[in-house]
Amino acid sequence: MSAPSFAPFIRSRPWLLKWMEPIAEWYCQKAGYRQLGLRCDDLIPEENDIVQLALKRLPPKEAYDRVFRLRRAFQCSVTHHLLPKEEWTKPDEDRPYLTNIIEEIEAEYKEREDLEAMIITKRKENAKH
Repeated sequence: MSAPSFAPFIRSRPWLLKWMEPIAEWYCQKAGYRQLGLRCDDLIPEENDIVQLALKRLPPKEAYDRVFRLRRAFQCSVTHHLLPKEEWTKPDEDRPYLTNIIEEIEAEYKEREDLEAMIITKRKENAKH
C-alpha cells in the first residue's frame, strides 16, 4: 500500500540524520511544491481506495485547507506563475497530515485480513478417567 521508507532507519541514527537533513531540505526546495503553497501530503495520489477513505476522515478545516491549496496551486500552474515568496509553504508548516491516517487505515485493513483468515477449530473435550 504505502511505499517503503528509509526514514525510520535514518532517524534512528543521529549522525546519519544530521548528514541527511540538509540534503532533504535542498530536495524539498527543488521539488517546487512549496513555491505553489502545497504541503508534502498534498502530492499523494487520490486514486487509491485507502487514500479516499483517509480524505473522508480528515477534519473539516484540514479538508478545506487542502482543497484551497490544491486549487491555488492549479491556478498557479495554469498561469505559469509561482506564489509570492511570503505565501510559500515554510518548512515548519510542511508536516504530514494525511500519512498518519493512511497508516491507521492500512493497519485496520491488515487486522481485518488477519481476522478473516483465522481458522477456528473446536477443542476436543478431555475424557475424564
